[in-house]
Amino acid sequence: MLQRKTEFFDGWAPHYDCLLTTVFYQAIHQRLIQCLAAPPQSPVLDLGCGTGRLLLRLGREFPALTGVGLDLSSAMVAQAQALHRGDDRVQFCTGEATAIPFAEGHFGAVFNTFSFLHYAEPEAVLGEVSRVLRSGGYFYLVDPMVGSLGFVPFSPNGIRFYDRAQRQSLGAAAGLQCLGHVPLLSNAWLTIFTKG
Repeated sequence: MLQRKTEFFDGWAPHYDCLLTTVFYQAIHQRLIQCLAAPPQSPVLDLGCGTGRLLLRLGREFPALTGVGLDLSSAMVAQAQALHRGDDRVQFCTGEATAIPFAEGHFGAVFNTFSFLHYAEPEAVLGEVSRVLRSGGYFYLVDPMVGSLGFVPFSPNGIRFYDRAQRQSLGAAAGLQCLGHVPLLSNAWLTIFTKG
């Protein structure tokens, strides 16, 4: 099933930034940056980075910031590397959210925008986020919050939606304290967590 999900995003990658998603994500990224609990501490991780647009925006806003983008799709990573060519503050790699290839406490902040809904094992992903996040660091989760829709068969293995209580409960189980939920645009909500 993971292979089918990878192929789905590999096929989407060449056209990903040509679609309406680009305008929508730019607006989301702008609002997300305005809601940061504190200036992000380097390095940061963009988990499910896609074509690397969020790291580009963060780099413009915080010129000293360094970061890593991780995505399941090698085609998405290739697009991100091309977008960031010549910028040695960021690197991109292919990997799974359930096995983040970095040491414990490596990141000052982790971002996850419109990716969490694709994860078949949300508990395992949040466990990994908590592991690689340093104490006092922040996790910013942005996804649609559409009530009780639950599972939708949009892509291989479908997508899942979580309400406020479910997000908070999943985070708490991984040792992440929920600081609150902020509406960003349309049905997109930001949930801010910190690692105590």
